Amino acid sequence: MSIPASSLRSVASSTSRRYRLVDQQGEPHPVLDDLYESLDSAWSEALDWWHEHVGADQSPVGIGVEVSTASGEWRTLRHPGV
Repeated sequence: MSIPASSLRSVASSTSRRYRLVDQQGEPHPVLDDLYESLDSAWSEALDWWHEHVGADQSPVGIGVEVSTASGEWRTLRHPGV
């Protein structure tokens, strides 16, 4: 018995991780409220925005990154200010 390719794509997309940016309170970032395909793309967006709006010499970056879990929750990968 073979599984149709469309079913495999559906399963793969439902288990793929998504990333989001959060503010200093751990809430979805008010401006960068989007889902990202990778940690690198999320963090790159955060750094670009931070440098443009706060300044390149300001540190630490007050934006965090979370990843979606298989159960639909979010887990912190990078805390704001680290």
